[in-house]
Amino acid sequence: MTTKSVPKEQTEREGNALFLTMKITAWVAFIIGVVLCLSNYENFSDSNSSLMTGIGCLVGSVFIYTIGTAISLVQKRKAESE
Repeated sequence: MTTKSVPKEQTEREGNALFLTMKITAWVAFIIGVVLCLSNYENFSDSNSSLMTGIGCLVGSVFIYTIGTAISLVQKRKAESE
């Protein structure tokens, strides 16, 4: 069996591209969440579906950004160890 090694620049580029994609996705989810929350905040109850969806997008954007950052850090550490 032979093993192929992937160039360091390629893995770093892929990690950066993934982080950038997740960062953009997190910001889009955050903006959608803010718009949904501000569009109908008068009826502050759990039956207000746009408000609940907006809060979900706000919370989800934080998780998306955190996961993207974690993946980026793992890629950097893996590249450094090689």
